[in-house]
Amino acid sequence: MTAHWRIGTRGSALALWQATTVKSLLEAAGVAPCEIVVIKTDGDRLQDAPLSAIGGKRLFVKEIEDALLQGEVDLAVHSAKDMAVLMPVGLHIAGVLPRADPRDAVVLPAGRAVPPDAGIAALSAVIGDTPALGTSSVRRVAQLHRLFPHAQFLPVRGNVDTRLRKLDAGEYDALILAAAGLYRLDRAGRISASLPVDACVPAPGQGIVAIECRDDSEEITQTLVAISDRAADIALRAERALVEALGGGCQLPLGGHCRATSDGALELLACVTSIESEHEVRALGFGDPSDPEALGHEVAERLIADGAGAILEAVREYDGPLPDQE
Repeated sequence: MTAHWRIGTRGSALALWQATTVKSLLEAAGVAPCEIVVIKTDGDRLQDAPLSAIGGKRLFVKEIEDALLQGEVDLAVHSAKDMAVLMPVGLHIAGVLPRADPRDAVVLPAGRAVPPDAGIAALSAVIGDTPALGTSSVRRVAQLHRLFPHAQFLPVRGNVDTRLRKLDAGEYDALILAAAGLYRLDRAGRISASLPVDACVPAPGQGIVAIECRDDSEEITQTLVAISDRAADIALRAERALVEALGGGCQLPLGGHCRATSDGALELLACVTSIESEHEVRALGFGDPSDPEALGHEVAERLIADGAGAILEAVREYDGPLPDQE
């Protein structure tokens, strides 16, 4: 049995669920009892600022990656969608957990409900003509502005339970949250409706937990590869290649979701949506699971050819309020 390893993680309930799950898998694989090391990140400290104002990527991982590089922890566990595609030199993603439901979920205040499998029209009828929707995601605002054109989008921060308390206290008419986190925290009963992937394309990596380690940690890398979920790994590689080919960045209105088709091929749906107009560019591509990065690059090229590059450049230069956040 190998020496115990230190697992770096944030301290939220969801982050601890992720780290504890990885710990259990490692110990089942023969690693001596692992130690979970909680590290506070800038994303945890800046709870009052909208993510769109302070940047999204690495806010929840930088301090953990720094600790990993400095040898204070041996591996790190993250929500894959929080990780920048350009990783610090010396680090890599060695394993991933099976993907949970990647969709975005609509959560209504306690006591309010919609019919099972409700569509957009049914949701609109329940939340009203000009609902206050809580989300701190530029991607969600850009896409949902098209579905709910008269909605007011308000930033919401904090862990899942904090957000739910704000919702139930009447601060919002509904929240838009990742379904995966609600399922993992046994809060699936709060999901009022899950938005179809083609209606609100998820963030690249959404629903996937990534395990990161140093390039020189050969034994850890081999162990993480052994416990990694192959399907989730392939999907994440395609989605991260898509983001990389589009120039990466912080909070971008970019959705990307990869899945296996019934015949074993890969399907990658991606969209880039303007935050100032109704302009949206979409692309759908198919590829070989042996080279998911090629599929990500191909779909990115299609998006760029159809005008996505101009949208993303405008977003990077944009410093005004998000739609209905005046």
